[in-house]
Amino acid sequence: MDFRHTSLARLAAEVNEMSRSAVELVSAALANIERDNPTINAFCAVDQKLALQEAEKIDQQIRGGAVFPLAGIPFGVKDLEDAEGYITTFGSAFHVNDPVATADSELVRRLRAAGAVVVGKTNTPEFGYKGKTDNVPFGTTRNPWDLSRSPGGSSGGSSAALAAGMVPLATGSDGGGSIRIPAALCGLSGIKTSQGRVPNGGPTPTGSGLLTVKGPMTRKIRDTAYALDYCVGDEPTDIFSLPTPSGPWFPELDGNLPKQVIWAPTMGITTCDREILSLCQAFVDKLSDAGVEVIEHDQIWNEHPLAAWLVFWTSARARAQGHLRGTDEWNQIDEALRPQIEMGLDRFSSADYAVAIDQCHRFAYQLEQAFGQAPLMLTPVTRGHAPTLEGDGFVDGEQTPDWVSYTMGINMTRNPAGALPIGLSSEGLPIAMQVIGRQRDDLSVLQAMAAMEDLIGFDELAQGF
Repeated sequence: MDFRHTSLARLAAEVNEMSRSAVELVSAALANIERDNPTINAFCAVDQKLALQEAEKIDQQIRGGAVFPLAGIPFGVKDLEDAEGYITTFGSAFHVNDPVATADSELVRRLRAAGAVVVGKTNTPEFGYKGKTDNVPFGTTRNPWDLSRSPGGSSGGSSAALAAGMVPLATGSDGGGSIRIPAALCGLSGIKTSQGRVPNGGPTPTGSGLLTVKGPMTRKIRDTAYALDYCVGDEPTDIFSLPTPSGPWFPELDGNLPKQVIWAPTMGITTCDREILSLCQAFVDKLSDAGVEVIEHDQIWNEHPLAAWLVFWTSARARAQGHLRGTDEWNQIDEALRPQIEMGLDRFSSADYAVAIDQCHRFAYQLEQAFGQAPLMLTPVTRGHAPTLEGDGFVDGEQTPDWVSYTMGINMTRNPAGALPIGLSSEGLPIAMQVIGRQRDDLSVLQAMAAMEDLIGFDELAQGF
């Protein structure tokens, strides 16, 4: 079963109607993983016995009259969060021998409560530290569109599994673009909801502190919205969690394009690859032809958010792994990650952290000033093309570590933002647009993305993949 050509709602309905079984769906996912994972390396752990046992329990409950909105839907869990029965390794050699988790993360718990079935853990760079997916214990994840390229990160295992059709659902997290970047590189529609919309909670603080957003990932935004309806809502153990919306979002995706959008080609902070910019401009023109008023306004921020974002990120790494410096275990940490931990230990002060919080306010204020012109903003997702497995992304043909710039600042402002595939590069790789909404207006972002998906018809552009 190729999960790229169906919907979550349809699959769940078939299981609830008993025209399919949860065991059938989970068995298909396990077969897909067995066939494709040796090449793509999207999953780093799979437990067939446990998954089939869970699926059989769902079928038994349905035979007894129960109905589940995600009945039997097989899903992968990004290996930065807990799934009961699996080790949470964080992609780190330091954690591969940890005991198995005895409880689910709140996101995984909610998905399971809705009837979904965990089939395994998806690969991630160590502690989610970069926009590519590889690590010491499990190796490199490959992009199904081109096996010589990265699927992005840090939710690269989840995005690769979805793009290959192994599973129809996976979890992701986004501290600087880690849902939107791999979605963009793998031809998916993915959203970073407003911080707190999908609660974190539980006994353990989040890996990247103020920046972390978790959520479901799928190929199409309507499927994501369908899953989100069973993930969002208040959680007392998450101090940032937001109240449950007044009604479900999925039925509100009516296919109507927004009346107005802001087009910010570079947000005023850096350049963009010429081909990416050209494809994004062509899509903006298509929106205009469809009757959307496009307001070009490029000077959104007065400085690049990277410097302030680094304070949050490296401080979180210093908090979590800084105690290992000077011990034998330090060498178990990825050598490329160690400088980030040391930066948090040695470079930044508590005053720097306070200034970074002030920057969040300034960036959010400047963004809201722009939203006075229109309620949605469009930018490229990345400024460069997908990295090679061993190198960096490409901007105008040159490899550079600075191939992403337009996502991290939105984690600081806490606005909802999604990634939407809008075309293919000359190399046949997906190119995506970022859709940013006003504070806590997740529904408008989802609605716009669904209508834009309908307009672009990306599956037709990607025929043959």
